[in-house]
Amino acid sequence: MATDMMQINEKVKKESAVIEAIRMEAGKVLVGQTALFDRLLAGILANGHILIEGVPGLAKTTAVKTLSQTIHAKFQRLQFTPDMLPADLTGTLIYDQRSGNFNIKKGPVFANIILADEINRAPAKVQSALLEAMQERQVTIGEETLKLPDPFLVLATQNPIEQEGTYPLPEAQVDRFMLKVRITYPSREEELKILRRMAFTKSHFDVRPVLKPEDIVRLRGIVDEIYMDEKIEHYIVDLVEASRHPERYKLKDLKGLILYGASPRATINLTVASKAHAFIQGRGFVTPQDIKSIGMDVLRHRVIPSYEAEAEEKTPEDLIKTIFDAIEVP
Repeated sequence: MATDMMQINEKVKKESAVIEAIRMEAGKVLVGQTALFDRLLAGILANGHILIEGVPGLAKTTAVKTLSQTIHAKFQRLQFTPDMLPADLTGTLIYDQRSGNFNIKKGPVFANIILADEINRAPAKVQSALLEAMQERQVTIGEETLKLPDPFLVLATQNPIEQEGTYPLPEAQVDRFMLKVRITYPSREEELKILRRMAFTKSHFDVRPVLKPEDIVRLRGIVDEIYMDEKIEHYIVDLVEASRHPERYKLKDLKGLILYGASPRATINLTVASKAHAFIQGRGFVTPQDIKSIGMDVLRHRVIPSYEAEAEEKTPEDLIKTIFDAIEVP
C-alpha cells in the first residue's frame, strides 16, 4: 500500500506541473481570483459543472473565457435571455425539401466548454433542456438521442442582485452543479493592477493553449487514482450526514434551521472534488484540509435553510461552517 501511494504521489507531482503552466497563461489576463480559477480547474479535473455567483464586473465571464483559451477545445458562449427557446440551446430538426426528410441541426451545446452566461435569465423549458445535457451528457432532438463531446463542462454565471427578469434555478438543476462558487470584490492592490492592465480602449492578451481534450481525460484517470484514507471517507459522510440529522452529532443549535440537508450526490461530489483539489496541490493523497478547502463550494447550494434560519438571518454558509467546526477532523 505504501509503495502504491508513493507511486501515485510521484505520478501526481509530475503530471500536476501542467497546472502551473495553465496558471501562468491565465495570469496574463486575470488579476487575483486565484480561488475562482482553482475551482474552475477542479471542475475540469473532477468532471463537474460549476455555478459562479457574484455582482456584475468581477471577471466571471473573463475567467471562464481565459480558461477555455488555455484548452485546445471547442468553446461556446451562450447568453441566456427570457425569450430563449430549448432549440436555441440543443438544436432542432430542419426539413430538407429535396429529400423530404428532417435533418438534425445541432445547437451550440455541442461543445467541450459551455459558458452559460446569466443562466437564471432563461425560462424553465430551457433550463430543463440543459438539465439533460448536464446530467446525462446527451441531448434528445426529435426521436434521436445524441452524445455530447467528451469532455463536456457547463460553467454558468449568475448575478445575485438582478432579480428583475430572472427565473430562479430549481433545486434539481442547482444540485447538478458540482460547485457553487461565490466571488467578491478584489483587494485594493489587485484593483490597482487591474487598472494598469485593463484600463485601455483596446486590450489584447496572447493566451496559448496548454491542454488538449485527450489530456483532460487522461488527467481525470489520475485523479481517480488519488489515495483517500478510510478515515477521510468517514469524515465526508459525517459532514453530509450532519447536514441532514444535526441532532445525531450534538448540533442542537442547528435543530430546526435546516429544511433540507445535502444529498448523496454531495457525498460523491465532495469526494471527487477533494481528489481534484489534492491534484492541483501536487499531492497523490487527500487530506482533511482538501475537504475543508473545497467543502463550502460543494455544500452551499445543497443545504437549504428553514424559515426559522432565514428569520435569524442565518445563511447556508453559516450553517455549513457550524457543521465543519463541530465534526471531529481525522
